[in-house]
Amino acid sequence: MATAEKNKTDVIQKLFSVGAHFGLIRSRRHPSAAPFIFGVKNRIEIFDLEKTSEALSRAKEFVKEQARAGGFVLFVGGKNEAQAAVREGALSTGMPYVAGRWLGGTLTNFSEIKKRVARLEDLLSQKEKGELAKYTKKERLLIDREIESLQISFSGLTPMKTLPRVLLAIDPRKESIAVREARKLNIPIVALASSDCDMNEIDYPIPGNDSSKASIEFFVNEIVDAVNGGKKLMLALKEEK
Repeated sequence: MATAEKNKTDVIQKLFSVGAHFGLIRSRRHPSAAPFIFGVKNRIEIFDLEKTSEALSRAKEFVKEQARAGGFVLFVGGKNEAQAAVREGALSTGMPYVAGRWLGGTLTNFSEIKKRVARLEDLLSQKEKGELAKYTKKERLLIDREIESLQISFSGLTPMKTLPRVLLAIDPRKESIAVREARKLNIPIVALASSDCDMNEIDYPIPGNDSSKASIEFFVNEIVDAVNGGKKLMLALKEEK
């Protein structure tokens, strides 16, 4: 068996092992997902994992190129099953993330978001240097509360100094506001999308189970590999110069 075919078979086996093939009941299927459905088992639609594997490969290649060019990949996943994987995946690559509620305007009003992030970084810096000691106990308490509030909303965005080159979304139906903002700004979208999602809204849809922790972790880790691969190429090119 050729190496490429073996690699593809290995990926399909891994996809199967994490339950990536499970979609939803047919009544919830979005028409755009139909080409990716292989069949039905116990009323649950089953994804064609060969097509999922091909879609994942295309998405990874695109993400790798954007990372090689020095672009940010914004990891987004607010549902409970996705939060840990999104946070850990982004942190491992030095990329920004939103692993909770998406704040409207995160992309379309990015200039204001940058101000809030800068405020968070300034307060944290002052606290680390002991510069908050000049304030009264009550004032320090209020500042600590402000820091806590800012961290909840913006801590994952601190690496993002410019708009991202890619939005990675887990369940684009759930993250519809983020998807809408990215589309408005022509930011390409890569998404793990179940059968209830509109695949036409996504530049690089990866049809698969977007509700299982194991499935989500697998896909996020695959994107992490692509990001790291792109960053290595970027460093290699810099060293050559």
